[in-house]
Amino acid sequence: MKFPKWAIAVAVIFGFSILIISGFAIWGISKYNGLVTIDQNVKNKWSQVENQYQRRSDLIPNLVNVVKGYTSHERETLEGVINARSKATSTTINANDMDEAALKRFQQNQDALSSALSRLMVVVEKYPDLKANEQFRDLSSQLEGTENRIATARRDFNDAAQEYNTHRNKFPTVIVAGLAGFRERPYFTAQAGSEVAPTVDFSTEK
Repeated sequence: MKFPKWAIAVAVIFGFSILIISGFAIWGISKYNGLVTIDQNVKNKWSQVENQYQRRSDLIPNLVNVVKGYTSHERETLEGVINARSKATSTTINANDMDEAALKRFQQNQDALSSALSRLMVVVEKYPDLKANEQFRDLSSQLEGTENRIATARRDFNDAAQEYNTHRNKFPTVIVAGLAGFRERPYFTAQAGSEVAPTVDFSTEK
């Protein structure tokens, strides 16, 4: 059976159309999967940030209780730490809905807690017996290590977010990102006047 030329032409055009559509589908899936992989890395780094901030938050009540036993006249400073901790722990971010405004609020509250802890450190200098307390020394050592891990976790998150944003915004990946709802990720910014993690040193040595 011999097919007419127009039918052959239609079949050829249809075949090429299928190949082109399949090619675009495979390309789109590849770009989508690449975005998913890099986005998951950002979410993983964010979970590490949250873990370290939570660890610091968990240490603070015991630290405040120990300090309270030695500094009955420093009520305002202690309340400042407690209130700052309460505000910091009440500010959470869903990694899927993270935007610049939400991260800014989160960082501001965590930085306020860091400032409150710094003021507490100044108070501690007036109480040598407190600085020599074994429980206090252990807690302060853990807090110091946590501050360093927070700085590291924030840096790792920024690196992951930068990698993701760079990949997302390249053409033609940005087209798939826009269609699939992959938004840019915000960054942590340095606290005003602070390029390093807060210094937490309660040692008795001068």
